[in-house]
Amino acid sequence: MDILKQLISNQALIVSLAAWLIAQIFKVFTNLFVEKTFDIKRLVGDGGMPSAHSATVMALAIMVGWTSGFDGVAFAVSLIFAVVVMRDAVGVRRETGKQAESIKDIAEALNQTFLGENSEIRTENLKILVGHTPLQVTFGAILGAAVSVIYILLFLIKKI
Repeated sequence: MDILKQLISNQALIVSLAAWLIAQIFKVFTNLFVEKTFDIKRLVGDGGMPSAHSATVMALAIMVGWTSGFDGVAFAVSLIFAVVVMRDAVGVRRETGKQAESIKDIAEALNQTFLGENSEIRTENLKILVGHTPLQVTFGAILGAAVSVIYILLFLIKKI
């Protein structure tokens, strides 16, 4: 039970998870606004606006800095981790989604042109929405920072 109590009182963990959840909820509404469809699966899906990865790691970095000091190793590690995750979301993960989309297009063309009804190239498990645009990452980082700052202002400064 002591471990559970420690996890529940870990401010960096709680705020980071809250930033992730808020970003995922935003995805449902941005999908509703842009695509004009309500898709509850966006609550757990990758890709989209804002980047939940960016919101999570930015909230983590700020909370680690606030609770452990912005001059410490823990903050340096969490900030570098945040930069790597956000860069990866725009770079490798986004390219993976573009490749999946191209593979689906190629498979569809091959299926229509060369293959009959009894055999086809299957692509339904390829995920296209796995990465982010720079704007999605930026808004995710801003959201994570905002969640952290609001938490700090509401709960931590009162204790000082």
